[in-house]
Amino acid sequence: MKPFPLLALLLAATAWPPADARAAEAPSPVLKPLDGLYPELDALYRDLHQNPELSTREEKTSAKLAERLRKLGYEVTQNVGGHGVVAVLRNGKGPTVLLRTDMDGLPVEEKTGLPYASKATMKDDSGQGVPVMHACGHDVHMTAWVGTATLLAKSKDRWRGTVVLIGQPAEETGSGARKMLSDGLYTRFPKPDFAIAIHNSAGAAAGTIEYVPGYALASVDSVDLTLYGKGGHGAYPHTTVDPIVLAARTILSLQTLVSREKSPLEPAVVTVGSIHGGTKHNIIPDEVKLQLTVRSYKPEVRKQLLAGIERIAQAEALAAGAPRKPEMSVSEGTPATYNDPALTKRLVGAVSRVLGAENVREGQPVMGGEDFSEYGLAGVPAVMLWVGTVDPKRHAEARASGETLPSLHSALFAPDRERTLRTAVTTLTTSALEVLGKP
Repeated sequence: MKPFPLLALLLAATAWPPADARAAEAPSPVLKPLDGLYPELDALYRDLHQNPELSTREEKTSAKLAERLRKLGYEVTQNVGGHGVVAVLRNGKGPTVLLRTDMDGLPVEEKTGLPYASKATMKDDSGQGVPVMHACGHDVHMTAWVGTATLLAKSKDRWRGTVVLIGQPAEETGSGARKMLSDGLYTRFPKPDFAIAIHNSAGAAAGTIEYVPGYALASVDSVDLTLYGKGGHGAYPHTTVDPIVLAARTILSLQTLVSREKSPLEPAVVTVGSIHGGTKHNIIPDEVKLQLTVRSYKPEVRKQLLAGIERIAQAEALAAGAPRKPEMSVSEGTPATYNDPALTKRLVGAVSRVLGAENVREGQPVMGGEDFSEYGLAGVPAVMLWVGTVDPKRHAEARASGETLPSLHSALFAPDRERTLRTAVTTLTTSALEVLGKP
């Protein structure tokens, strides 16, 4: 791939809209070494991409990150909340900033056709062998994190304070951040004044950044619901209590939680993603199991939805004459991600000065979830910024034609590697420098 020198990237990488060289400042002295560092980062990215590990199994990945940061002079602690890595660099009096990357891959078989495509397999929680891929781009996050760690370590004369870099396990299961906090992240190590992260965007051009002040990502709850009936012969339904009919009524009634019980100005989603019941055409079963995903932004809406699911399930069971109350359990919950508006404005201003204001734009909140939210809820102003990953020409063509590009978690997701990595490192480094103290 033809290299993109840092200055050329910052001034001319994007095609939507065309970059204006006058809009961006000259690169900070801290960023100038990125050109020389890039080949090393590119090699790291390809290595991480080819060797993904599933959630809670990030042993080799975390060891690679820990080794690199030790060599840079960071105080490194491993196995925090699982395979979590915490690296601390102290540089005099000043603010403390937390920079987070996630490390886990997904059970997806890569179909990009790239020469460095993942062919990795691992055993999942059930012991089943599954293919593994960084289909959410955590390899980009980790590479940018290492790049930022390197640039900050080599420029200690340009900033003051403490940098806390965390490599987080198990983001995809929504448990990693909570486990690291429970293992003393904010008590065993310097508590940050700010928490910052980046995330890939599969819908934005490489070389651009998107931001969302306030609520940016939804709370996500997985709900398992078991409805009980009285089984019997399909020829004699009057002798049974049919849990499949009960499930059908329950599913339809659940839709009113969003359409009739909640303010239309408060976003929410209740999706029944799985229904299992019965074994044969002519047998009415004893029970039916439903699996739901429930998403919202505000805590009070989240509480209302979960309470409503339980109430409706019990009411429908009572109406059907079911022999037992339904059983409901909630798991894999993550709170909504809230970007501190004041910190967002500050970081956007700094990144805009480097990338050019035309390459930094406000995005839209989405109903996906992220456990980065936990760091903010623990009492720290937090912001996540989105890094475009799509080749600018390809992005412009897709916008013109209405084509849907491969999304995150797709077997075809493949970032425009060099533009994406350089922009990610630039954004994370610039954000850190903005909140750290100045000499």
